[in-house]
Amino acid sequence: MTTAQHLDLIDRLRAQCFSAGPVRLGRHSGGPGYHLVALGETRDFWDDDGTGRVEAAEEIEAAYEALARALSGRWGEPQVFTLDSPAIHGPDRTRIPQPWEELSAGAREVSLWRAEDRWLVICVAGRGETDPYVLMVGITVTDPP
Repeated sequence: MTTAQHLDLIDRLRAQCFSAGPVRLGRHSGGPGYHLVALGETRDFWDDDGTGRVEAAEEIEAAYEALARALSGRWGEPQVFTLDSPAIHGPDRTRIPQPWEELSAGAREVSLWRAEDRWLVICVAGRGETDPYVLMVGITVTDPP
């Protein structure tokens, strides 16, 4: 997808109602107060010698940066929010609300903008050495933890 297609999808997600219960359909998950969509995904790296992972990281980072620039043009500079902090989960690793819990499972940090009455969040997920990189977008009414 191009940046223009990503922006179009984001606009459609911002206008959509949220589902009453948890939903997972292909690259989309959602629930009360949020939508999460995988905009792009690399292959996995089970059989990679390391070179493919580096190239894939550069490609997905370029897509992320292009989208972040476009969103910053609309909504101003993003807040960068770390999801890897013990302060987010609490000392007893209590659950945090969706979509933050799902995002924190794959991403260490996110960029977020306040877009009217909703948060708009983008990140690159993929923590494991063999996991694919995934460019994610989220729309939520739930404040970050």
